[in-house]
Amino acid sequence: MKTAYYSNKKFLCIRISICALVIFVSGFVYAQKMQRITVVNNVQQKTVDILVGKNPFTSFIYPDSLEKPVLYPIYAADNTIVTRGYPLVSRPNEPTDHPHHIGLWLNYENVNGLDFWNNSSAIPKEKKASYGWIKTTAITATQSGTDALLSYNANWQDIQKNVLLQESTTFHFTAYNNLRIIDRITTLTAMQDVTMPDVKDGFLGLRVAHELELPSKDEREFTDANGNITIVQPANDHAVSGNYITSRGITGDAAWSTRAEWCMLYGKMGNDTISVAIIDHPKNIGYPTYWHARGYGLFAANPLGQKIFSKGTETLNYALKKGESVNFTFRVVIGANKQRLTNEEVNQLAANFAKTYK
Repeated sequence: MKTAYYSNKKFLCIRISICALVIFVSGFVYAQKMQRITVVNNVQQKTVDILVGKNPFTSFIYPDSLEKPVLYPIYAADNTIVTRGYPLVSRPNEPTDHPHHIGLWLNYENVNGLDFWNNSSAIPKEKKASYGWIKTTAITATQSGTDALLSYNANWQDIQKNVLLQESTTFHFTAYNNLRIIDRITTLTAMQDVTMPDVKDGFLGLRVAHELELPSKDEREFTDANGNITIVQPANDHAVSGNYITSRGITGDAAWSTRAEWCMLYGKMGNDTISVAIIDHPKNIGYPTYWHARGYGLFAANPLGQKIFSKGTETLNYALKKGESVNFTFRVVIGANKQRLTNEEVNQLAANFAKTYK
């Protein structure tokens, strides 16, 4: 069996020791005081709330009505909501395309032929057998403090509840004056032989608020692996101000389908500039990942999809034998300040991330 390159206890100890060290290091982040985070497990509601003081940071939600567990909504340090509200709690003027884009999630478009990515309440009952569900089976650990955590187990299953993959995930949450950080460490273990062919839609996904979309004048059309077409309306109102930049210096819509160690989306929301960076880990498959970063608000890292992004020059058809495991580790950073996070600041966060989970 392939094993994880860290155990839960081991990476927890590593992270706590490093956090205790870097807080004394001069720099834009770690010179700030870490804030206490409270983790509240609401078993009956099937939610786990993450609070910084009395203010919400995010919630892990896994009701039976959802096809996958998600972090939703996600707040910046200035209490701005950086995730789209639709389809759970719609807000004025936001788009209503892609109802499967909810908060922050992790899944894939093709696992043994089942589409986990596009499954939502919008799929007709007669087509549901072609899709997959991720069902949370247990909240295995919670911890409040300056280094807060939430761990859970889940099954990736078909409509008959046959399990393809068992998931074990730990989130680490940290908070500073103007910064929120979410580290996600996920281990997937095959309960049967599993194939994950090279496809576009995956893997770590985030659907952002309307203000963080990139301005556009034209209607756009997108087709998924099942041939379903989604029309996305133009984003040309005054609220829209988003832009992408990657660690390789690629900006705007050109960030889509490029490789980079990190990618950042930023834009004006209220009185602040909100920065949302996703950082890939050096030990992830496909590092540095391809970015499935769309201007209409889908911000995703897809290390398993390479063919479409490389225009056919690369292909990765990933597979696991029964009993084998694979790890995926990502960092999501949300900054709220007058200016966006600089490239140097994100590079510092990425370097710390790589050292924290070895």
